[in-house]
Amino acid sequence: MPRPRPLYLNNRKSRHGKTRWYVRRPGQPEIRLHADYGSKAFSDQYAAALAGKPIEQPTIKKASRGTLGWLWNEYRALSGEWTTFKLNTRSQYENMMLDVLKKSSDTPFEDITSQHIIEGRDRRAGTPTQSKVFMIIMRKIFAWALTQRLVERDPCTSVKLLKKQKTDGHLPWTDDDVDAYQARWPLGTKERVWLDVLLYTGLRRGDAVKVGRQHIKTKGIITLRTEKSNGLVEVTLPILPVLQKTLTAGPVGDLTWIVGSRGKPIDKVSFGNAFRLACDAAGVKDKSAHGLRKIAATRAADNGASVTELEAIFGWEGGGMAALYTKSANRKKASERAMHLIQKANGKENKVASLLAHPKNRCAKKSRNAK
Repeated sequence: MPRPRPLYLNNRKSRHGKTRWYVRRPGQPEIRLHADYGSKAFSDQYAAALAGKPIEQPTIKKASRGTLGWLWNEYRALSGEWTTFKLNTRSQYENMMLDVLKKSSDTPFEDITSQHIIEGRDRRAGTPTQSKVFMIIMRKIFAWALTQRLVERDPCTSVKLLKKQKTDGHLPWTDDDVDAYQARWPLGTKERVWLDVLLYTGLRRGDAVKVGRQHIKTKGIITLRTEKSNGLVEVTLPILPVLQKTLTAGPVGDLTWIVGSRGKPIDKVSFGNAFRLACDAAGVKDKSAHGLRKIAATRAADNGASVTELEAIFGWEGGGMAALYTKSANRKKASERAMHLIQKANGKENKVASLLAHPKNRCAKKSRNAK
């Protein structure tokens, strides 16, 4: 059954065959939404239109030919690559270019040098992800421009990404974090469903917001093709009794177990924001949905799951990611087994060592040796 269209949302085709979206409330002027349908930016614009707030326009619509703004619009309109990106990726790139084009939209793209690219990269060094996204989109734009013979050189060719500092990534949850969250959000709340679906399936956020009864091919077993693999990797996950108890208590949706404030499905970006608020209310700070995936993997590895079993649960391939968890678990167990070896071998040796250490005994031993 198709999902019902949001209230007052309509569309129609332009003369170029493109779908344009509008919010049309009774007795109110029609409001155009410019973002890609289904993206986070689209949801924000829709909410603003319902509230009667002005819609932020996208980057300059009629940029002069030969400028960076014009090149950006041409790339999106004519590049086959753009259509292959997921909506969230497009939204991420568009937000980056909104920032870039505020100052550089009218800059002739042929005048952009490697030094300009380096300066743009380094200005964002404080936020490594932004610096990386800036470089990615600049490379894509100018690589496409080169294939179209719009430029004779690619200014990004000699510019490298900033060296990534090693981190542990998303902070893993602790058992105390889980207890605190569950105490704040008991069975029967949607927030509890959110946690338990993430924790007891090990799914990534993008898959967790989609999973529901339609994925129960066999009684009590979830079968799902993962988003990150573009549907190439399938995971088969038996529903644990603790999760079934939560799902029975609800609330859950008709097709998705995770729902928003109105009992409707929710996209992964909006869910990430809502889940962060629920964590804050529970006193669980600086933790994310992905951190639950980490504690789930850690628990499984600590309880003896093999690399093959971890890959089957979490949809990994190649052995590398799963090996990180099994290695950590094995080191922990090895430490527990071997820690006692730091002590002296037995009590008898300890006693002998103590006697030899006494000054009188050392003197007696020296006299015997002299004889």
